[in-house]
Amino acid sequence: MAAISAALVKELREMTGAGMMDCKKALTESAGDLESAKDWLRTKGLALAAKKAGRVAAEGLVGVALDGRRGAIVEVNSETDFVARNDAFQALVGDVARLVLDTGDDLDALKASAYPGGGGSVEETLTNLIAKIGENMSIRRVRALSVEQGSVSAYMHNKVTSDLGKIGVIVALASDAAEEPLAQLGKQLAMHIANTDPAFVDRSSVSAEALDRERQFLAEQARASGKPEEIIDKMVEGRLRKFYEEVCLLEQVFVIDGETKVADVIAQASNDLGTKVEVAGFVRFKLGEGIERKEDDFAAEVAAAAGQA
Repeated sequence: MAAISAALVKELREMTGAGMMDCKKALTESAGDLESAKDWLRTKGLALAAKKAGRVAAEGLVGVALDGRRGAIVEVNSETDFVARNDAFQALVGDVARLVLDTGDDLDALKASAYPGGGGSVEETLTNLIAKIGENMSIRRVRALSVEQGSVSAYMHNKVTSDLGKIGVIVALASDAAEEPLAQLGKQLAMHIANTDPAFVDRSSVSAEALDRERQFLAEQARASGKPEEIIDKMVEGRLRKFYEEVCLLEQVFVIDGETKVADVIAQASNDLGTKVEVAGFVRFKLGEGIERKEDDFAAEVAAAAGQA
């Protein structure tokens, strides 16, 4: 069997990013042929990624990308926060966010698209990174917003870089106003949304399902307090105002000044800019929301370890 030189191992490592021992083993299995060794590593990476796919990945990063009248946001998960601080992982999240500007809300289209700099598709690149780092990762969700006239702004909370963090927001404003003041307003609205987490832009955009569910809850609450049936409907309609203030962006009090309704902020901006400004849409991603995290039983782990000692 031909000896595998350190220089050849180094070359394969630089080509693939794989660990030194994996590169040496790949070259040994491939009789020193670099292309065969690359294929061996790729096959090994796919197998490792498949083994890790069942692990819960609730950490990671949210990434945003802006391009004038277009904006994108993505959540990429990992198993630990340690990996979220990895440069290669952060680069992947940033690259994926920029790709979403073109692929839009279609997650399958994103995964099948070519990854920047070559090396295969986005999905193949992610698989290779899983094999290299040794943790399960997944591109969980993506969204894109755009306007024909106006601006898309972003805000990142608990950020590790300007475009990566734990809570990300993009806001699309439709207007023919100048870009700079519009972008400044959008940034403030994005900060507000990160703080208050509205579900809808205004009352007209509240889904019938959400409204029916809230009406039912308020009616049951009123009945439980002993209120007569003939006044329950009036009570429900009165209490819906509080519901709208909680879930509708334009009904909320602007967190920047703590007193003005967001609808009035938009109206004042329209007046100041001399043209109408409308919130065309927004998206807020909070890292890991809705993912059922595994609760570690530390005492059980210690007991198990003691039993194996």
